[in-house]
Amino acid sequence: MTEETPGFEEQPDVPSGATSDDAEPQTATPSAEGAAAPDGDAAAQLVGLTAQLDQARTALTERTADLQRLQAEFQNYRRRIERDRIAVREIAVANLLTELLPVLDDIGRARDHGELVGGFKSVAESLETVAAKMGLQQFGKEGEPFDPTIHEALMHSYAPDVTETTCVAILQPGYRFGERTIRPARVAVAEPQPGAQTVKAEEPAEAADDKESGGPDEG
Repeated sequence: MTEETPGFEEQPDVPSGATSDDAEPQTATPSAEGAAAPDGDAAAQLVGLTAQLDQARTALTERTADLQRLQAEFQNYRRRIERDRIAVREIAVANLLTELLPVLDDIGRARDHGELVGGFKSVAESLETVAAKMGLQQFGKEGEPFDPTIHEALMHSYAPDVTETTCVAILQPGYRFGERTIRPARVAVAEPQPGAQTVKAEEPAEAADDKESGGPDEG
């Protein structure tokens, strides 16, 4: 038997070339700096993402404003094109109706002389109906006040029974298309008789004088 030397404990076998640190591994404890490093990186990433989000929002706002401006310009363009299209159509129809006016005048004269009969009457009425559907309107009547914007005076006279310049005869009717006057009505006008208003104004004064004096003297 081998005697154990007092004061010495038996050590476990250690492989050759190994140190005591390898023999007893210890769990490494992270330092305070190492633990704080990941938090700093996350904060920096958050700041960067926030900046990118702000840039994206700014770009989105700018693109939205550009889109709204383009839409407004396109709507204005469409409205302008529509107005131009309507104006061109109205001009074309007005030109066509203007060319038909002499024919309508002939129809009117034939009607006045009682010559609008038979097939000619049917054709004439059909033509007048089509012109009316296209928007042609006839105007001009005897007895209406003279308006230089829609009437053309070809004859002038005085009349005691009118109080203002009046159309007393329609030589050619006027025509309008919508708000456009294609041809003014050609008329004969009459004005009040010169001095008629003066005489009418003096008559009440003379009557008042007779009333104050007790009437005319009886002989």
